[in-house]
Amino acid sequence: MIAAVFGRLASKSGDRVVVATAGGVSYEIAVPIGVLERLPPTGAEVELNTVPIVREDGWALYGFDDVGERTVFQRLLAVNGVGPRLALAIVSTLGNRVIRVLKEGDIAALCTVPGVGKKTAERIALELKDKLRDVAHANGVTVISLPAEQAVNALVNLGYPSGDADRAVRTVLAERAGAEAAELIRGALQLLARRK
Repeated sequence: MIAAVFGRLASKSGDRVVVATAGGVSYEIAVPIGVLERLPPTGAEVELNTVPIVREDGWALYGFDDVGERTVFQRLLAVNGVGPRLALAIVSTLGNRVIRVLKEGDIAALCTVPGVGKKTAERIALELKDKLRDVAHANGVTVISLPAEQAVNALVNLGYPSGDADRAVRTVLAERAGAEAAELIRGALQLLARRK
């Protein structure tokens, strides 16, 4: 099992980063938007805790800069009907609120995630409500949003679908690492306006 990848950040775009290791192997890793935002500039060293997913048609790596976030992702995968893409969308959309939302069984917050309907949200809340106490205790529960999360939330409040908002903010973030929420919102609005 590939538990972690350490190396040079070769590229980042959308929901994927490429990490080039000293051994000459480069790994493409899917990451939540919060991780993408916290990553150092391209060329810097980086270490990501990973979860490999092996399927008949290939395998994929999902990466996190926080062990607690990786644990949440793994526990989401244990819920019937939740695959890696949906689990990543939940961690990405809810960001640092994900532990609190799951612990409290917040159905409304779960329904803001693209691809999560009421029945799925209820199933997730029911199955994970009491299975994250150790993660919440280890990492604390914070409600302060990162700029990227604030930008996505602002775009959703303006009426854009959360999936579109998430993709637009990721695109801007890949070009302007470390941008504040206002700059991310402006850039994302320009992208979204071009797509109409």
